[in-house]
Amino acid sequence: MPRLTVRDLLDARGKHQFAMLRVETLEEAEAAAKAGVELLSVPPAMILDGRFRDAAPDCFAFPGDNFYEIGGTEDFLRWAFPLYKHGADGFYCSGSLATVRALADHALPVCGHVGLIPSKSTWTGGFKAVGKTLETAQLVWNQCKALEDAGAFAVEIEVVPHSITRLIAERTNLFLISMGAGAGGHAQYLFSDDVLGQNRGRIPRHAKVYADFAAEYDRLQQLRIQAMSRFATDVHDGDYPAPQHLVDCDPAVVEAFHDWLEQVA
Repeated sequence: MPRLTVRDLLDARGKHQFAMLRVETLEEAEAAAKAGVELLSVPPAMILDGRFRDAAPDCFAFPGDNFYEIGGTEDFLRWAFPLYKHGADGFYCSGSLATVRALADHALPVCGHVGLIPSKSTWTGGFKAVGKTLETAQLVWNQCKALEDAGAFAVEIEVVPHSITRLIAERTNLFLISMGAGAGGHAQYLFSDDVLGQNRGRIPRHAKVYADFAAEYDRLQQLRIQAMSRFATDVHDGDYPAPQHLVDCDPAVVEAFHDWLEQVA
């Protein structure tokens, strides 16, 4: 199908729930695309890799990084233009409203971030839900309105009570990407590390694990150790290399080389 556009996403609000994953490798991007995941968050470098669109030709791709990795407004613009040229569909931005406004003024589709913003979590009390009180629910709403007014077309709404998300969705023109914020969002967003069971740390409450790659990696690591141990033992015992692993030349060449070395060495 044709690649989704911003207009497609906005028109589909309330009609279709989109699936979104953060992927870190081309293999994950290809798997997500073949699995029917429509939206991808990707490392910026992946957009610049010509193989990305071969792997995920139809996915709506948001390159994203924390604002402190990119810098201020001018830095964001310099960061975004080459990515847009290479096929980025939208840009995650946790920077200032001025930065969001500048990107939008240049017709670059911007996705802001509200609720629990990990890079700014000190302002809301750490890694916990935002919006469980009237004051913090108002904060989330005000963040959404400010981003909408600045020209963002979407926001990631993270770890916000689902009832608050639903009420906001009814009253905003933004495309809401829910990470642990309930089905009131227009897309549901998880990290591939969690979906695949690759995360060995704390699993967020909102994450759902669908595979156990960590156990598979452990199994493969044991196979690596066993194979490398057998190799080391063969070397130490003189069993490697064996004749079938060697290349040789005509005995006359060996004899001639030996005679030459006797003269020069």
